[in-house]
Amino acid sequence: MPSLSVDQRRALEAAVLATPVIRRVADAFAAAGHDLHLVGGPVRDALMGRGVNDLDFTTDARPDAIEAILRGLTRTTWDMGREFGTIGASVRAGSDEETVEVTTYRADSYDPASRKPTVSFGDSLVGDLVRRDFTVNAMALSVVSGAFADPHGGLADLAAGVLRTPSTPEVSFSDDPLRMMRAARFASQLGFGPAPEVVDAMTDMAERIDIISAERVRDELSRLLLSDAPRAGLDLLVRTGLADRVLPEVAALVREVDEHGRHKDIYQHTLTVLEQSIDLERERGHAPDLVGRLAAVFHDVGKPRTKKFEGGGKVSFHHHDVVGAKMTKKRLTELRFSSDEVKAVAKLVELHLRFHGYADADWTDSAVRRYVRDAGDQLERLHILTRADCTTRNARKANRLRTAYEQLEWRIDALAEQEELDAMRPDLDGTRIMEILGIAPGPVVGQAYRFLLEKRLDEGPLGDDAAREALLEWWKARS
Repeated sequence: MPSLSVDQRRALEAAVLATPVIRRVADAFAAAGHDLHLVGGPVRDALMGRGVNDLDFTTDARPDAIEAILRGLTRTTWDMGREFGTIGASVRAGSDEETVEVTTYRADSYDPASRKPTVSFGDSLVGDLVRRDFTVNAMALSVVSGAFADPHGGLADLAAGVLRTPSTPEVSFSDDPLRMMRAARFASQLGFGPAPEVVDAMTDMAERIDIISAERVRDELSRLLLSDAPRAGLDLLVRTGLADRVLPEVAALVREVDEHGRHKDIYQHTLTVLEQSIDLERERGHAPDLVGRLAAVFHDVGKPRTKKFEGGGKVSFHHHDVVGAKMTKKRLTELRFSSDEVKAVAKLVELHLRFHGYADADWTDSAVRRYVRDAGDQLERLHILTRADCTTRNARKANRLRTAYEQLEWRIDALAEQEELDAMRPDLDGTRIMEILGIAPGPVVGQAYRFLLEKRLDEGPLGDDAAREALLEWWKARS
């Protein structure tokens, strides 16, 4: 079994063994006659010099014993995972407080037709580690004795940047098919490449992902997209056929490659837009944004359905924005994203072409106001998506589009300062409309409100008196 180097041992001790909360929990388990191992991601991350956040432990103690030990340290425990042998707790040591989860050694497997594992508790650490997803997550450190366990060569794979499974990939992915998506996530999150046998198994077993709940697939996809470099993981899903099961609209883009060069490679363009949107997120001071990244992935999914060959060998994709928005809404709803997320992403997909009218002709202030109104609270995300959507290699065209959008943003900011554009409300509210016209609540109030809103969009703020006069003229003409 490979041993730790001096530097690796020091890294583990600094990140783990010296942590006050971990020491307190370790002492409690040792006093009760049990071993306790930090396992999986925390060990991997400590060895990579990354921050250790989640404290996941495994032990020979059974759930009742785990709970009793933890209750001796804190009143704050929970057992939502008791059926899987997991007890959680919030433990304090001095001024430090950490959330810990402790799980009994397990030896579970999945029924081929079930979404849930059949749980049985194991008696050995080695038996527990073989059921982990990848060798780099199948290393453990005893926080009681300091012993390091790596029965499946995780250290070597960590050094090589390779994703392998402790057992055969076929057994591992059959036990939990979500591990195939996790391989894609780690490819992006860690920058590791899957071993050839892992890729082969993912390709051969892609349909097994169908038994996994939409919520678990959604969560894994979200983690992948929120990583620093999601392109690698997304591409792995497509290459192995997993995307055909979970993101068929994106997988379909690959089949739109035009060997005659009449239009750009939509799939590669999509991956580039995703990367460029992430760069813009950072440049503009934003945290990783799931909604914005989903919009980048889905913005052109309507193209295959709207593809049309025009005269002169040209290809068009008329209304792919509207069609793509509907497709996006359907897919994200099926993946159980929240209604707010679905609505926001679909809106961005629908609006992502709106700017091109500005690039081709001068917009009036009214048109700029409408652009802002239609974007609503998604305006900043629309700025990022629209800018990222420029992937042309024509330097002159790219510079023209970039300059045009900078000008549009400048005009939006200038109008906002002058007019409080963000509010985008007419000068008179519903109460004032009813008061001026002497009418009761009803559809006419809404019609009058929309008239005044259009007036404001066209002319800017009118002021109370001018708005009142315009309303009365509208009312007179209506009568």
